[in-house]
Amino acid sequence: MPAGYRGAMAGRTDTPEKRATRSRPITGGRTPRRRGDGPDATTRSPQQKRPARGGTKRPAGKGRAPARRSGPGPIVRALRGGWVLTARGLGSLVRTLGRARDVDAAHRRDGVALALVVLAVLTAAGVWWRAGGPVGAGLDIGLRTVIGAAALVLPLVLLFVAVVLLRTDPVPETRPRTVVGALLLGIAVLAVWHLVAGAPADLDGRRSGGGVIGAVVADPLARGVTVWLAGVVLVLVGFYGLLVLTGTPVREVGERLRALVTGEYPDDEWGGPEDVDVDGEPVEDDGTAPTTRIRRRGRRGEGSGEGVDGAEGGEGADGSGDAAAHPARHRDRASSVPDLTTPPEGLPTAEAGPAAGGRGRSSKRAGSGAAPAAATGAVAASAVSAAASSAVPDTTAPAETEVDPQAATSFSSHRADPDSDYHLPPTDLLTAGEPPKARSAANDAMIDAITGVLEQFKVDAEVTGFTRGPTVTRYEVELGHGVKVEKITALHRNLAYAAATDRVLLLAPIPGKSAVGIEVPNTDREMVRLADVLNSSTARAETHPMVIGLGKDIEGRMVTANLAKMPHLLVAGSTGSGKSSFVNSMLVSLLTRATPDEVRMILIDPKMVELTPYEGIPHLITPIITSPKKAATALQWLVEEMEQRYADMQANRVRHIDDFNRKVRSGEIQAPLGSERVYRPYPYILAIVDELADLMMTAPRDVEDAIVRITQKARAAGIHLVLATQRPSVDVVTGLIKTNVPSRLAFATSSLTDSRVILDQPGAEKLIGMGDALFLPMGAGKTNRLQGAFIGDDEIAAVVDHCKEQADPDYTEGVTTEAAGEKKEIDPDIGDDLELVVAAAELIVTSQFGSTSMLQRKLRVGFAKAGRLMDLLETRGVVGPSEGSKARDVLFKPDELPDLLASLRGEPAPAPAADPDSDIPPPMEDGDR
Repeated sequence: MPAGYRGAMAGRTDTPEKRATRSRPITGGRTPRRRGDGPDATTRSPQQKRPARGGTKRPAGKGRAPARRSGPGPIVRALRGGWVLTARGLGSLVRTLGRARDVDAAHRRDGVALALVVLAVLTAAGVWWRAGGPVGAGLDIGLRTVIGAAALVLPLVLLFVAVVLLRTDPVPETRPRTVVGALLLGIAVLAVWHLVAGAPADLDGRRSGGGVIGAVVADPLARGVTVWLAGVVLVLVGFYGLLVLTGTPVREVGERLRALVTGEYPDDEWGGPEDVDVDGEPVEDDGTAPTTRIRRRGRRGEGSGEGVDGAEGGEGADGSGDAAAHPARHRDRASSVPDLTTPPEGLPTAEAGPAAGGRGRSSKRAGSGAAPAAATGAVAASAVSAAASSAVPDTTAPAETEVDPQAATSFSSHRADPDSDYHLPPTDLLTAGEPPKARSAANDAMIDAITGVLEQFKVDAEVTGFTRGPTVTRYEVELGHGVKVEKITALHRNLAYAAATDRVLLLAPIPGKSAVGIEVPNTDREMVRLADVLNSSTARAETHPMVIGLGKDIEGRMVTANLAKMPHLLVAGSTGSGKSSFVNSMLVSLLTRATPDEVRMILIDPKMVELTPYEGIPHLITPIITSPKKAATALQWLVEEMEQRYADMQANRVRHIDDFNRKVRSGEIQAPLGSERVYRPYPYILAIVDELADLMMTAPRDVEDAIVRITQKARAAGIHLVLATQRPSVDVVTGLIKTNVPSRLAFATSSLTDSRVILDQPGAEKLIGMGDALFLPMGAGKTNRLQGAFIGDDEIAAVVDHCKEQADPDYTEGVTTEAAGEKKEIDPDIGDDLELVVAAAELIVTSQFGSTSMLQRKLRVGFAKAGRLMDLLETRGVVGPSEGSKARDVLFKPDELPDLLASLRGEPAPAPAADPDSDIPPPMEDGDR
């Protein structure tokens, strides 16, 4: 110790009391004492009570019990209990009124309208007749002071707004425009009226003019410029407000005025939002179902007015949203949505009880480390099943099929030739569907299940809304601050377990929204009818004859597609996934929109029964083809037709078939002088192959070559292909076919590999079948999930019968004959080897084994002769190309041997022999249909 320090400490006396004093902390300028340190202790023991007011402190003796203060009397307790009950009742009432936005939007809109009617009646009574009592007198003085003479017309304005609210549907997109336009127009009118009244400065004069609002706006402007310039400026502001209110651009003012005079209004709603179809073209607003928003009492990280432990704001000072740090707040936030936890009408309370009460128990189990997902899965499964089986009155969205009855009869008004006797089938022949549901009990149960999973795994996120589609519902989940998206995607299996289905898809994020989408199949799925799609405004806005109805997407929009813009489509899906329903919907859409002069078809049906109902329609170029060999020949005919069209387009210097047809109709293009040919407009040609796998198994080289040539060049010539298959494997959908067919439509597939073949991405294996599909049009970056349209057999028969009554089929000769196909180069120097060629063909087809060594042994010829025979058979399409040491593929079946031998000898094909004991007639050829 330093000497100076020891000298300074030498004169100090240290006692135990001073040491105790120095060792105690200093708080508030006073030294606290421990309990029992002495009678002068400042901190009282629990046994010591504060003395009564005005008395003296009497410490209790050692043998006496501590003094106790007597409790309140029965009257005080009764008053206190009554006060507590009253406070709780008022608090519950206020909280219920605060959640008034959870009431159905239609009821809220009606309530606002009726309130405006009441206000209009009171205002009219006070302003017009001075008969409203004190309330009317107060309204008269207040309104005349604020808006001046405009108070006389205010009751009429309020009544008009109430009638509009009662008679129209809400349009949230136009609400800001309407409010801003009305404010600008009203302020401008009050200011102009203030100037017209002479700009009075006293209160009585302003009551007869534009009121205080008119004076506040007009006086500064009139002092800054002259009164006349102020009037001009205010008139322009009012005019702009009127344009904003009506949603009218300046360039359309003349058109709208002419419409008001003539009474012919445009088809689209003034100022309404524009929708686009698959091809990106703007269409009319068709009343699609909006996203259902879920109202919350408070946002995450913000004060909700009532928090945990009475703290203002409901969260910590740092605004943290961690569910682990605030489990009580997290449960309170999740339970603040009464329409999710309370079972809807018709839902049994025995089933809804666990769903509502399981949330608190699951949160406790999550805090204790127990496995949470099993309870949630059981709760959600029981709730969903109860919701699906209960009869719940569901709110329905506006039906998209509400169109003009006169315009809904047919599409003939779009392009019909006045000189044509052909009338398109009316859409009245098709059956309309039920109105779509906007919300059901199954949606509420699923929201409860998703919220439970998020709580159990302590993820600060909440379900803020959902969009219900016909097949699946997309639930929107918003994340809290500092929460990674991977926390939601990592719960994919847990969400599927809670939803009791393995068909759950996640979108992270939803395109155009800062939210994660969870797509869950509906237990109460809806059927989309083709009549609804064709009668929608989306389809009405399209006048092209090649537009078809696909179905309805997850957001409730009707989806159409133009086959001329695709330009070719590849459709795939397993058995029962909805592929045949799509083909029927496509054909009926074309029949109801296109005449035989506009669209011609080639139908290839190797399964022989799928396209039978369309036999004999006037749009067919040839009877329905069921033979794979004739199908390959028809595709070769299409190649020749394509080349012929391109030759005509080249000679007349046009680049597209539409330009060629337009010039032919206008007379700009005529045949050369001295030519017997007459130019006529070329119709679109659509070739539909119902099962591509059968063609690729029978004649793979011919079919693939023809398809590739058509898909590479035929777009400008107006020739389009639709290829459908239920086996999307690499040997059926080859690389060349995929490269040249850019548009894809995938229904439910059996494996991930099939989904990658058809879409080049996963997703089709997660579809639930029965029309659920992923549509990937040409140029699109992502797939669009939709529910395919359905049409019944009776509807198909009605449309086909109508078409048959209008015209007879005009078949083109030579489509399925060998002469129409592209001929192979045959060795002309067969000579005396014809019998050897016939014998070799019979031997190979009978044994289904194409081997050169076998021909050497069986026919007793040398290797050179056997190789030449095999080359001749290859050029005639009997065997496939050489594959090294492997045997060649045999392309003919044993039952086709008579036709093959006849063609080798140059003889006509023999007629099939009929069984004398059978009543079944022999099959007809395509030319005999």
